[in-house]
Amino acid sequence: MLDRTDRRILMILQEDGRIATIDLAERIGLSPTATSERLKRLTREGYVTGYGARLDPHKLGLGLMVFVEVSLDKTTPDIFERFAAAVRRAPEVLECHMVAGGFDYLVKTRVADMAAYRRFLGEVLLALPGVTETRTYAVMEEVKRDGPLPV
Repeated sequence: MLDRTDRRILMILQEDGRIATIDLAERIGLSPTATSERLKRLTREGYVTGYGARLDPHKLGLGLMVFVEVSLDKTTPDIFERFAAAVRRAPEVLECHMVAGGFDYLVKTRVADMAAYRRFLGEVLLALPGVTETRTYAVMEEVKRDGPLPV
């Protein structure tokens, strides 16, 4: 069970994953030792799953974000597993979610431009096991990105 201090630690870490333990301790009003122990426990119990840098996709030449609805020819455990395994091997796929509704998966990718997306669609996405239909949604503006979880 998370108490108020644990939740505060998690909120602060979402804002700044590189915060020094001493600075974190000061912000939550505990000693550095107590803060360190709480942080170790939160990590050990799986609340904190890792740390990473947020990169600017535009500076890396990946200015076009695209969401793609993917429909499969069959909805069987074997097809789901084959599709999921292939998606995990595709570095262009940033996120992939099995969804309930009118299609099977929602894929998120970032590419340089529409020509690069066309290549990705033809060479990667449509070649995945079981794919019969896709619908593409190119993002015109990111309104909110990487929002923190409400803890």
